Amino acid sequence: MDLQDQLKNLFPDHEMAPEELIEKEPHELYVQKEPMICKFEKRKGKATTIIEGYEGTDEDFKILAKEIKTKLSVGGTFKDDSIIIQGDYRDKIMSILKEKGFKVKRVGG
Repeated sequence: MDLQDQLKNLFPDHEMAPEELIEKEPHELYVQKEPMICKFEKRKGKATTIIEGYEGTDEDFKILAKEIKTKLSVGGTFKDDSIIIQGDYRDKIMSILKEKGFKVKRVGG
């Protein structure tokens, strides 16, 4: 017996309302003219990739950080107007950002 059957047993006179279809529009990220900076650092002996220089809103930058982390299946964070990704993924991150229409500049190494 699933949840719908249990609800019908508890409330026999209740009629189910049709579900409203809400169309979600995909969120458009702000694409800037200035290049974003993708650099490599070692923090506490571990490799990290840092992305800086986004001029859009913090919410857009957080969405971008989440997309990068899920595509690469790695950990990371958004802190102090920069995305910090665990590991050296500069080339992959640069290709992901270029596909989205961003200009990316590689710094260091």
